[in-house]
Amino acid sequence: MLYIVATPIGNLDDLSIRQAKTLADSEIILAEDTRSAFKLLEAIKKRFDFKIRDNQIVRSFYKEVEYKKSFDVIKDLENGKIVSLISESGMPVISDPGSILLKEVIKLNIKFTVIPGPSAVISALILSGFNTGNFMFLGFLPKKNNELRKLIKKIQKISEVTPSNIFVAYLSMYRYIDSLKIMDELIPDADICICREMTKKFEEVIRGKPKELMAKKFKGELTLVLKLTH
Repeated sequence: MLYIVATPIGNLDDLSIRQAKTLADSEIILAEDTRSAFKLLEAIKKRFDFKIRDNQIVRSFYKEVEYKKSFDVIKDLENGKIVSLISESGMPVISDPGSILLKEVIKLNIKFTVIPGPSAVISALILSGFNTGNFMFLGFLPKKNNELRKLIKKIQKISEVTPSNIFVAYLSMYRYIDSLKIMDELIPDADICICREMTKKFEEVIRGKPKELMAKKFKGELTLVLKLTH
C-alpha cells in the first residue's frame, strides 16, 4: 500500500494524528529530503504516543532519482510493503516528486491513497483575499526570463477565454526581483500578493502592483498570487 502523505509547510503544530500515525506505521518512507524526514519523525516521537516501526527505512526520493528509484518502490509495493511518500513540506506530487511513481502504481493497479494536509497553494490563495472561485496553479515560475515572458503571455490569453484570472505560483527568493520586473513590463496593472513563510513565526502577506513589490525585500519561502485585470 502506498500513502501520499502531506506534511506541515512550516508549523509542526499542523501535523495531524492521521499523518503521524501513517508515517509511524510505514515500513519505508520515501523522502524528498531525508534530513527533513528524520526531523519530522523525531517530532512524531515527542508529540504523539506512537511507536515508530522497528527497522523503518527512510530513502531519498527527489526528482532527479525518481524514475530510477520508482522500479524498486514498485517491487516493495508488490511485496506488500507499507510505503509513504513525503515531500520536504506540503503535499507530494504537486510540483514535487511522485508523479512518475503514481503513473506506474496506477498502471499496475496497486492500491494507494492520499493523507491530506497543509497546502501552500490554498493557504496563499485565501490569504490573498482575491475572489477564489476559479484559479490556476502554475508551479514554480520559470528561471529564464524569456520563458517567463512566454508564460505570462499564455496566462493573459487563458484569462480572456476562461472564468479564471487568478494564478498561483511558487516564487524563488533569489529571482523575485527579475520576475517582478517582467511582470511590470507585461502586466503592470496586475494585482499581486506575495505570501512569505506561511504558518511560521514571521509569516508575512504583502499586496501591491509589480512595481510596488519590487521595492520590497523578501526572504524565505514565497508563494505568489496574481490577479490579472481585464
